[in-house]
Amino acid sequence: MSNNAQLTNAKKAKDDEFYTEYSDIQKEMNAYIEYNKDVFKDKVILLPCDDPEWSNFTKFFAQNLAVY
Repeated sequence: MSNNAQLTNAKKAKDDEFYTEYSDIQKEMNAYIEYNKDVFKDKVILLPCDDPEWSNFTKFFAQNLAVY
């Protein structure tokens, strides 16, 4: 099934919760850190999530908070 068909079916079923994978978050965050290790120093980070208990963004920052 193509991606478009999957999205169309999810929309019809109202099953449209799609989550960013932890590995994608990790790759993106590491790219920022490699470019500038202090990029997040003294910053407030707003996490794009509806439910922090299920969010891979929340999980990533909770596990790596001391690193960044």
